[in-house]
Amino acid sequence: MPQVIEWTGAGPEDIVWRYPAEDIVWGAQLIIHEYEAAVFFRDGKAYDTLGPGRHTLTTGNVPLLTKAFSKLAGFGETPFKAAVIFISTKQFAGKFGNRAQTTELAPLMTFGSFYLTVEDATLFVNEVVGGQNAYTTTGVNDFLRGFINERMIDDLSKYDLVSVFTKLDETSAEVKASLIEYFRRIGLKLIDLKFEGIDTTPEYRERLFWLKQGRMAPEEVLRMETVKDAAKELGKSTGGGAALGAGMVLIPPLFQTSTAAGAPAVALVICPSCNAQIPSTSKFCPNCGKSISAMPAQPSQVPSQKCTKCGEILPVGAKFCHNCGTKI
Repeated sequence: MPQVIEWTGAGPEDIVWRYPAEDIVWGAQLIIHEYEAAVFFRDGKAYDTLGPGRHTLTTGNVPLLTKAFSKLAGFGETPFKAAVIFISTKQFAGKFGNRAQTTELAPLMTFGSFYLTVEDATLFVNEVVGGQNAYTTTGVNDFLRGFINERMIDDLSKYDLVSVFTKLDETSAEVKASLIEYFRRIGLKLIDLKFEGIDTTPEYRERLFWLKQGRMAPEEVLRMETVKDAAKELGKSTGGGAALGAGMVLIPPLFQTSTAAGAPAVALVICPSCNAQIPSTSKFCPNCGKSISAMPAQPSQVPSQKCTKCGEILPVGAKFCHNCGTKI
């Protein structure tokens, strides 16, 4: 009875299987099912690859292996030694998850899914199965997760925090385009890649909030954080509970910027009614006209105009005077 080489019992998630015996007899029946390929592997190199069908092994249908054997003594002897590696060419889904950094070294945690298929079985066996000694589905999956995470970390390091969070579709498309080429080099076709979750640390999440508002430049956010850190350290040295207030008094230069005209910037607070940024000396909100109470100031730069009634300096675009309440 002729030798039969066949992958039986393949599961829906199995991507690779190695025929357990390496003694192959000329005339053996090689049975390859639909969505499969069989690769002959010997001495660390992939040779002939056969597609679906029933093949009787002869020197005619494994020419590369035959050519290699022709250089050896005893050519034509049977059995000959070679590994037969079966590869599934179905579409597979996988998960990725990594910790990366943005251009400003902000921690970035991402996870999601990717979908791929084996496009070049010979290259895949050379680069992954044989090259990485990954002869099982588990071994291949472990390699692929590490492979995609490593490449993704490199790609994400080229983006800043705001771009990743506010242009996620664009960022993921660019990362996917980069990964497509990486996968092609190891015989795989990346069909799709989807980010399902993305996050950063609380510190950078707070910074991201201000940057996404579009009201504060990155340097202003950094200045705020510097003041907060300095105030915290001051509180440690004084041992008191009024550290923030003391810090605000002792380090005002951190808040000082200049407008285009050379005048000092106006410190801002948040209106409790409409959340607009308004001058800290306001009695009325220049945006909604509501009376406000004093709140801790935040630094910013505000171009000014004068109230037509009382002459008070107002931010450009104010709808009401913060001193007298007159509608502008």
